[in-house]
Amino acid sequence: MYLQIPTKGSFTLDSAGVAGFFGGDETLSAMATVHLYRGRRWLGWYNSPGSYTVAKKYGQLANSRLWDGLFPGPNPEPAEAFGLDGKPGPRYVASLSGTDMTTGHLAYLAIQRSRELEGVTIQGEPSTETLPAAVTVIHVGDVRDMHRVGMMSTSHALLATIPITISIATCFSCAIAFDWLAFSLILLGIISSGISCFVIGTARLHLRAPKTVTPGVPPGDGLLLTPRDVVVLKGSEKDVNAITKGHFLLEMHGGPEYRSVGWCSLLLLAQFLLQLLLIPQASLFGQIMFLSSLAASWIYNSFLSSLESEKIQGDLFCKALEVEKDSIQKYCLHNRRSQAVFACSILSDGIETNEDFDAERMLSLFVPNKTRVWNLWRKKVAAQLKSTCPDKKFHVTAKEKEGLCEAQCKLLQTFLEDAQLAFEAYRERAHLLRSMSSFSIWEATDV
Repeated sequence: MYLQIPTKGSFTLDSAGVAGFFGGDETLSAMATVHLYRGRRWLGWYNSPGSYTVAKKYGQLANSRLWDGLFPGPNPEPAEAFGLDGKPGPRYVASLSGTDMTTGHLAYLAIQRSRELEGVTIQGEPSTETLPAAVTVIHVGDVRDMHRVGMMSTSHALLATIPITISIATCFSCAIAFDWLAFSLILLGIISSGISCFVIGTARLHLRAPKTVTPGVPPGDGLLLTPRDVVVLKGSEKDVNAITKGHFLLEMHGGPEYRSVGWCSLLLLAQFLLQLLLIPQASLFGQIMFLSSLAASWIYNSFLSSLESEKIQGDLFCKALEVEKDSIQKYCLHNRRSQAVFACSILSDGIETNEDFDAERMLSLFVPNKTRVWNLWRKKVAAQLKSTCPDKKFHVTAKEKEGLCEAQCKLLQTFLEDAQLAFEAYRERAHLLRSMSSFSIWEATDV
């Protein structure tokens, strides 16, 4: 005696479209995490949906006439294809060397990390308040050699057992019900997904940055600029280069053709075609088991895709540089001009020769206005920042006000009062800012 499971019926489910297309975006996002977590490549053995979307996307990595014909489109670098590199970073302007350049993915991650932080408001009420702005200070210490990066996650490994177990159980159930067609197609999905995840996951994620610089170059102090917030970098040129010129590199076997990825994509494409043709021919019970395995896999892929990839990359970046999560903080100021004075005060600190620091140029990055009032404000603030006198006073003489109307004089006085408040806020924290420069790894000041 054994349990009789109905395997035939007049009603069938046409789940072929679901198998090939549904959940493709989630599967792509889930596949992109295979390089961020160590051991993730062993956890792809489940019947995953979206095989056509994955094959079409990652098949473009394979670079030859054959693969370009099967999977037409651009041939991106592996790190870009998996969303691990390629994001344009903010503008970087060095305060001493004169470097003015566009940065890349790691500087972009540094900006994103600074935006996640809780801002510490600088005390002191300005004369006027406009859009708030923030300054994040990073002292870049001795950046060590950066090898393979990746994180361990036991919870993700345990969660992966759920879709794997369900896929195997549904496959086994189809065998018990003698529905060998559904059994074969679920098994094909398990094998193709597992092999693809393993092959793609063998690539190693590295963090690369220039290791040497020209002898005698000045420190790499400078600014990462965004429309509202800025990050102040202080450190040697070699160490700052890790942020401004560094990038993630995905070393994948078989380059530059990457035939193994092409074969995996072809296997996924074959899986899609077979499921498209044969699933409607399976029994009702087999189709239900097939859809059950897809549903469990889709839920797991949705969980992986919900993880913030850029945040994980930022964690890996900090881990590669041995940065503690709470070691970077930002200061919130009331307006752009206060932000300019606070940031430039930090950059001017510790410079042996004031002539090396073009304060007026750095201030113009924040407020580029060319009116007479702004030109006079920048000139006066720059002179005070370069002054060796510890008691700086931001005011103008009657002679300097000549030619200005009453409204312009009042506006200039307002701007200079904000500059005074911002500098006083900096001076209260100057000893903390200087003490952080002795750290060997990224650190930021605390208030």
